[in-house]
Amino acid sequence: MQIQDKPPFDSPFEWIGGEARVRALTERFYDLMDLEPAFSELRSAHGAELDNARQRLFMFLCGWLGGPSYYTDQFGHPMLRMRHMPFAIGIKERDQWLACMNQAMQETQVPDALRERLNTSFFQTADWMRNKGV
Repeated sequence: MQIQDKPPFDSPFEWIGGEARVRALTERFYDLMDLEPAFSELRSAHGAELDNARQRLFMFLCGWLGGPSYYTDQFGHPMLRMRHMPFAIGIKERDQWLACMNQAMQETQVPDALRERLNTSFFQTADWMRNKGV
């Protein structure tokens, strides 16, 4: 039986490097979505302007990672599935979101062990958000 190593920090928020690093990750995620043709379906679901989405994801990730609860303080419980129901989310959209976030984490130097853990959690959440078959 292999014992898993204890994470080097008390929370993923600390491990990632705090608020400035969460901001950098969020900014890179949306920049990639806006620039990369591979994420075109994901980008088109966000409308013309990304500023609101950038801010909300940043606020959400801060709290979700164990940092300040900006999102819940301002908007209450995230209710992710309900809030995303107006958008058609299938396997393609899920996979584009995950690929975009993984690339953003790589490019913003999220530590590999943390990136692996986050990818697992992101997959579970993104898969749960699907509301169309394909």
